[in-house]
Amino acid sequence: MKILFIGGTGTISMAISRRLLEQGHELYLINRGNRNAGLAAQLPGTGEWNRPKEILVDINDEEKAAKLLEGLEFDVAADFIAFRKEHLERDYRLLRGKTKQFVYISSASAYQKPLADYLITESTPLANPYWQYSRDKIEGEDYLMKLYREEGFPVTIVRPSHTFDERSVPLGLHGAGGSWQVLKRMLEGKPVIIHGDGTSLWTMTHNSDFAPGFTGLLGNPHALGQAVQIMSPESMTWNQIYQVIADALGVKLNAVHISTEFLVAADGGRYDFNGSLLGDKANTVVFDISKLKRLVPGFAPEKSMEQGLRETVQNVLKHPELQREDPEFDAWCDRVIAARQMALDSLKQE
Repeated sequence: MKILFIGGTGTISMAISRRLLEQGHELYLINRGNRNAGLAAQLPGTGEWNRPKEILVDINDEEKAAKLLEGLEFDVAADFIAFRKEHLERDYRLLRGKTKQFVYISSASAYQKPLADYLITESTPLANPYWQYSRDKIEGEDYLMKLYREEGFPVTIVRPSHTFDERSVPLGLHGAGGSWQVLKRMLEGKPVIIHGDGTSLWTMTHNSDFAPGFTGLLGNPHALGQAVQIMSPESMTWNQIYQVIADALGVKLNAVHISTEFLVAADGGRYDFNGSLLGDKANTVVFDISKLKRLVPGFAPEKSMEQGLRETVQNVLKHPELQREDPEFDAWCDRVIAARQMALDSLKQE
């Protein structure tokens, strides 16, 4: 197939791009080219057949992008960096009549919070009062489905859950610098914060397992007009997740459980825990992926959550460039944990 990706080198899309090129598809990437070398370095062989065709432009420069797309038509186009409705309005103007399928990457965080039923399917209502990111994704879905109903615009909506790769260890909470500072605390024997009591269930999917589900929807006529969630069928508690990480580091887990509401209040607007915790990770999630399996027969993740976590920890340890320190978040954790301890000490003195 002839496929266009807007983006194509991020956490989710890198593995998809790699898989499509390995399969011999003709892949065009619209991006600024900052990470394309990283994709090329991961591809087998050296032939031009398995290299993406680069369209180097900032997609927000719509006039220039339109000129570069003149005369091109695609079997599939997908936007991995559309976060708001206006991004999709731009995509529609650029791609109307140029693609047989348009894939929008939404988010499983768009599902209702709190959930009315523990088992999440594609028919679970979309409503998230805690996170603007999720509300923007919902608005994007509504816009595209209206185009599908009224004009036949060939849309497929994909809702990923927490997808990760070898470059960053997925966690419940971290600072702007990413996950390394939490791992560093573990290695130093310092306490790490787990939101709530750590018993809520969470689902994580390695991008190498996400890719087969996604690529199976491309060019699939049964996927048009559909929303499909793609993720591992496995769930683990946050306590289990942090224990696996500590074991992979070869250290004892020193966990401090702090209520999500307290973390949100202590956030002070620094990290948007209101959205990422109350609107997402603090909720137990169990996904029904039977629809995906109907559309993509044989879909079966090969990497367990434990295996993916362990491999990612080892990769981060081997690559210093992935170890971004975040002293501000480290100090914030120390203050929050100290405040909790002071409260406990004051109650003991009564």
